[in-house]
Amino acid sequence: MDALDLARLEFGITTSLHFLFVALTLGLVPLIAFLQTVWVIKGNPLHERLTKFWGQIYLVNYGLGIISGLLLEFQFSLNWSGLTHFAGELFGAPLAMETLFAFFVESTFLGLWIFGWGRLPKALHLATFYVVAAAALASAYLIVVANGFLQNPVGFVRDGDGLRMVDVGAVFTNPAALLAVGHILPAALMVGGFFMAGVSAWHFRRGTSEVGFFRYSMRLGLTVGYIATFFTIGFGDASVLWVVRNQPTKLPGSDEATQVQAQMVAEHGPGNYLASDWIPIILTVMLSVAYLYVLFALIPIVLLGQGRIEKRRFLLGIGVWTIPLPFVTTILGWVVREMGRQPWIIYDVLPTDKALSDVSAGGILASLVIFTSLYLALVVVGYTVIARVARKGPDAVVLGRVLGDDSEEAVLAGER
Repeated sequence: MDALDLARLEFGITTSLHFLFVALTLGLVPLIAFLQTVWVIKGNPLHERLTKFWGQIYLVNYGLGIISGLLLEFQFSLNWSGLTHFAGELFGAPLAMETLFAFFVESTFLGLWIFGWGRLPKALHLATFYVVAAAALASAYLIVVANGFLQNPVGFVRDGDGLRMVDVGAVFTNPAALLAVGHILPAALMVGGFFMAGVSAWHFRRGTSEVGFFRYSMRLGLTVGYIATFFTIGFGDASVLWVVRNQPTKLPGSDEATQVQAQMVAEHGPGNYLASDWIPIILTVMLSVAYLYVLFALIPIVLLGQGRIEKRRFLLGIGVWTIPLPFVTTILGWVVREMGRQPWIIYDVLPTDKALSDVSAGGILASLVIFTSLYLALVVVGYTVIARVARKGPDAVVLGRVLGDDSEEAVLAGER
C-alpha cells in the first residue's frame, strides 16, 4: 500500500470508531432531556432515577467521544494538509465553530449539569441540559456542514491556489448537509432508543427487581427507536435521490453515472471516477436492516403494552444481541458517504491524492498503527465501562449524589 492508501485507511478506521461514540451521544441526549423534563413537571422519583441512570451512561460515552474526537483532529494536520491549505476557509470554519460548541459550550454546561444536582433549582438545572442537547445538535450540524462541502462544494470561488468563500448562506444551507442531518439524527435516535431497550432486555433476562424502571426504559427506547426508523428511511431515500441527481458516480452502473464518468474524463483526464461496485450492496444492507426493525420491533412493543415482555426470554435475548446493529448500519452509512465520493476529496474539485501531506508511507504507517491501537483500546475499554455501568443498574448510580445526603454518607461509611 502506498502513502495515499494508508492515509485513507487510517482516516476510515479512526472516523468509524469515533462515530460509535457520536451516534450514542446524539441518540441518548434527547431521551435524557425528555426524562428530566417529565421529572421536573411531575416530580415522580422514578423519572429522576431514570434520568440519573441513563445520564451516567451518557457521561461515560461523552467523555470517550471527546477523547476520540481530539485524536481525530490530528488527522487533518498530519495526513491531509493539502485539504486545509486549499479549502481551509470553507472546510475549516465549520470545524472551528464545532470545536467551540463541543469543547466550550457543551462541556461547560455539562459540568453545570453534573455538579448542579441538588444545588440548582430544578428548572434551571434542566435548562443546563437543554443547552447541552442544543450544543450537541449544533456540533453535529457543523460537522455535517463541513462534510457537506466536500460532497457538494458551493459558495466559493477559486483564488490562486485555493478556494475563497463568497456565500456563507450557501455553505450552511447546503442540501448535501441538510439531508445528511435529517438522516443522521433519526439514525442516532435508533441507536439510542434500541440501546436503551437492549439494556432493559438484559436486566429482564437477569430477573431484575426493577420491573417498573426497566419497563419504562424499554417502552421509551422501543417507541423512539421505532418511530425514528421511519424518519431514517425517509431521509435516506431522499438522500439517495439527491445522489442520483448530483453525485451519480456513487451509484455505478446507471446511465447517469456513465455520462458523468465520460464528462470527468474529458475535463480532468483519464481515470476511473466511479465508486466501487460494493457501494450499492451496502445501501441494500442498510435498508434491509431498517425494514427488519420496522417489521419486528412492533412485536415487543405490543407485548410490552400487555405486560408480558419480561417473560419472553428468547425475544429479550434478540433485543440484547441486536444492540450493535444500529451502530453498524450508521457506520456503513458513513462509509458509503465517504468512499462513494472517491477519487475526490472535494467532489469534482480536488482529487484525494492532491490533499495528501508530504509524508512518507513509513511515517503514515507508523501513525496508522499508533492511532488504530489507541482507538481500539479506547473502544474496548470504553464500552467495557459502559457495559459495567449498565449492568449494575440504577442502585449503583453516583450521578447526582450530594455530599452530606444519606446515600453519600452510607457510601463513605462503607468505604471506611
